[in-house]
Amino acid sequence: MLDIKWIRENPQALDEALKKRGADPESAKLLALDEARRQHLTKLQEAQERRNAASKEIGKAMASGDKELAEKLKAEVSELKSFVQDGEAEERRHDAALNDALARIPNVPLDDVPVGADENDNVEVRKHGEPKRANWAREHFEIGEALGQMDFERAAKLSGARFTVLSGQLARLERALGQFMLDLHTQEHGYTEVQPPLLVRDDAMFGTGQLPKFSDDLFRAGDDHWLIPTAEVSLTNLVREEILDGEKLPLRFTALTPCFRSEAGSAGRDTRGMLRQHQFYKVELVSITDAESAIDEHERMTACAEAVLKKLDLPFRTMVLCTGDMGFGARKTYDLEVWLPGQNAYREISSCSVCGDFQGRRMNARYRVAGEKQTRFVHTLNGSGTAVGRALIAVLENYQNEDGSVTIPSALKPYMGGLEKIEALED
Repeated sequence: MLDIKWIRENPQALDEALKKRGADPESAKLLALDEARRQHLTKLQEAQERRNAASKEIGKAMASGDKELAEKLKAEVSELKSFVQDGEAEERRHDAALNDALARIPNVPLDDVPVGADENDNVEVRKHGEPKRANWAREHFEIGEALGQMDFERAAKLSGARFTVLSGQLARLERALGQFMLDLHTQEHGYTEVQPPLLVRDDAMFGTGQLPKFSDDLFRAGDDHWLIPTAEVSLTNLVREEILDGEKLPLRFTALTPCFRSEAGSAGRDTRGMLRQHQFYKVELVSITDAESAIDEHERMTACAEAVLKKLDLPFRTMVLCTGDMGFGARKTYDLEVWLPGQNAYREISSCSVCGDFQGRRMNARYRVAGEKQTRFVHTLNGSGTAVGRALIAVLENYQNEDGSVTIPSALKPYMGGLEKIEALED
């Protein structure tokens, strides 16, 4: 959530930022709501001050024997009391209207983010590895089905479209990928492993920006909970409504969890295979920092995600997203796109975003700097370290052999019991 004080002082900057995102200007609407609220607060404060003054005057009138004035003042105090009570309810309505409007405004991009309309305007930052493609290369679902260990038909019987059943060594390979990523991030990158809840309440979804605007992308679980679309929600909200010691920042968390997404608006996209699922595993990275460290932490987090792909020896490129392709809460985002020979294309496998204090405000999560009375809102970052299902896809396609088998990457062999390759199940 943006700071209304900043908007009050920089309305043109807000509208220019929204224009870069392809959104309509909002400053006039927000300032009108803010002004109505402030005018009401002024009237309320004046009424409270007059009530206090009149109450004191009653005592003086009684002491001087002026009962008529005392009764008149009592009537005024009674009216003012009713006005203040009604005014406090009206104040809550003004607050709700302004906060709801602010909650729907996306974050302001950093100055170095390229301006553009969509993914076609994203800019390549760097590339690692040489993408290769044999003329016999197949897509992951062709490989998995031929191995007899990836079943979409049975998944559809159980749950419908956009689900997969993995079995045998492919199931083990997915598990191995998740464990490998967790070990890398906890043992080499300094993240603390967390096993968070998969069900969260409204205020947690609001804190990271999924609610109120993106409810159609989520799965509701009963009246009080939502299934997490990413562990970012659980991990970031670990510090909600807390005041942290600034000297102990940054905090770095990681988790391997299932994620659940409705994929609203993606009809017809990636309908074959595992690229776009309602349920998938992902290793998430979250950092809670102070204002001064956030940009450097963004580069560090992106490097941690890149390290996963480097150790798996998967070709990839790092892209900086343009303003029109960036997520709602992000100020700047790097996407890692892994090479998929079967598709003959790069596809996203990780997004790493710096959010400023946007989520910190929504969560009321703050930190205290030594020697300062005022607290500051934390700055947050999140990234995929990486999407496990998409890493499985990348391994299948990049390590496929012409005979249909799949070689196990060296980094994963300890997690696969030393297995060298996955071969088709015997009939």
